[in-house]
Amino acid sequence: MENSSSSSSSSNCVYRECLRNHAASLGSYATDGCGEFTLDLDASSPAASLQCAACGCHRNFHRKVTCPPAEVLTAAGSGDMMEYSGGGEGRIEVGERSNSNNKKRFRTKFSLEQKEKMLGFAEKLGWKLQRKEVDDEIERFCRSVGVSRQVFKVWMHNHKNSNNSSANASSLTQ
Repeated sequence: MENSSSSSSSSNCVYRECLRNHAASLGSYATDGCGEFTLDLDASSPAASLQCAACGCHRNFHRKVTCPPAEVLTAAGSGDMMEYSGGGEGRIEVGERSNSNNKKRFRTKFSLEQKEKMLGFAEKLGWKLQRKEVDDEIERFCRSVGVSRQVFKVWMHNHKNSNNSSANASSLTQ
């Protein structure tokens, strides 16, 4: 007799081998060798039905493998499925969907002329964009160079230490 709440939440998943580390207190790693979660049919309470009949461990110690719904399997085909079982929860996702959020960030390429102009203007500003009275001048400069204010701000942040230290080093050698 299976509990209806546990059967509805686990109807599309299977619990495989036990991953409980029985030697954690000794600083080592040892599992008990239980191959699959076995439901204890003689359990009197719902909490006791979550204990494995074979090893006595809680169901959460067993590796969970989620089976996809039937409509996903038929729509995706046989070779398009990939299993990801990281973080303790096994998931199966279609390969096309897994790469949809991996858009590569656009990297701005500057010409030598743009770099020289930005370097000179950044030194003039003292490598800071905090003064409000020069906002119009900054906007005019960015338009003339062909970059947005945000791109110029990020470029200044990325280059302020390297250019300040190289200017100090070159002044020491002269």
